[in-house]
Amino acid sequence: MRPDTPADHTTEAERLLRTAGQYPEDREPLLLRAAAHLELAGERERATTLYDSLLSSSPADPLLIRALKAANLWEYGHEAEARAIIDGVRRARPAEPEPWEIVAETLEAHDELEASEATFTEAASLLVEPASTEDVSYPLQSLLAGRHRVRRLLALPHDDHDALADRLHTGDVPLDELHDPKRLWSLGSSDPAELQAEITRLRSELGSYRTALSRPFPVAVLHWPEAELDELLAAYPELEAEYPTYRAHLTDIEASLRELAQSGTPNLGIVPATVPSYEAFAASESSSPANADLLPQYATTLAARGHATPWPPARGAACWCGSGRTYGECHGGDAQE
Repeated sequence: MRPDTPADHTTEAERLLRTAGQYPEDREPLLLRAAAHLELAGERERATTLYDSLLSSSPADPLLIRALKAANLWEYGHEAEARAIIDGVRRARPAEPEPWEIVAETLEAHDELEASEATFTEAASLLVEPASTEDVSYPLQSLLAGRHRVRRLLALPHDDHDALADRLHTGDVPLDELHDPKRLWSLGSSDPAELQAEITRLRSELGSYRTALSRPFPVAVLHWPEAELDELLAAYPELEAEYPTYRAHLTDIEASLRELAQSGTPNLGIVPATVPSYEAFAASESSSPANADLLPQYATTLAARGHATPWPPARGAACWCGSGRTYGECHGGDAQE
């Protein structure tokens, strides 16, 4: 169950901090996730303390952490420090899209639209080939969509990167309509049909927005390799209701991920599960591995520790299920639609 209240977020942050103590090799992703929960709980000073702790320990991705810290600082009154950090991140020219998007969205959120567009454009020029069609990673797609949104707010004409964002967009509502500034007027309409159309557009837009919890972390689904699933069910037959057959397990994974994607959930991933790892997780939670409620928590913890593989794979890449066939020939085929 996802946290819904500030107290829930604080509780989840504390759990992640304990897990970081148990798995020091995964300290960085776990503390980043804990900081995101603290932000959502309104405990922004504690979140800053976590970011500072990470930055003092030679992190793997310091520019991402600095970008997150800047976004957090600006939200509770430290604008000057946030701006200085943002300028430093931009000068460093990150090789990954996430830091760029975070600082650009921070500027956008505080009505610095020209600076936001300049940041998005600098990142797109550095990281994205406009002629690309397939195999553009989700983080780059998200960056291009954010840039498209800001440019629409500024009434700028489409360029090659906007055209690429349009080609990559898979939602029912086109990006031009989704990002139309005039849509705000529809919310004041007395026409029920017009209001319903706007609600539909807003739901689609919400799915494309980066939230604190989805920044660098995917929503993950467990994949039990066949031998591991056999071992799991032999030891804990109570879980057979969750996994009636291995084939059904694979089908459920693909169907669940497609449903999440259609609802607009970003950063989807698959995490490989093993019985020893699951048993250790259950022990850390003072629970029995036979408790099916632990399974989504186990998946979330593995994802936070950096063990998720992004989904979907490119159609020509190996399928996530381990069949040896390409994704397009296996679970990514049209027959799976």
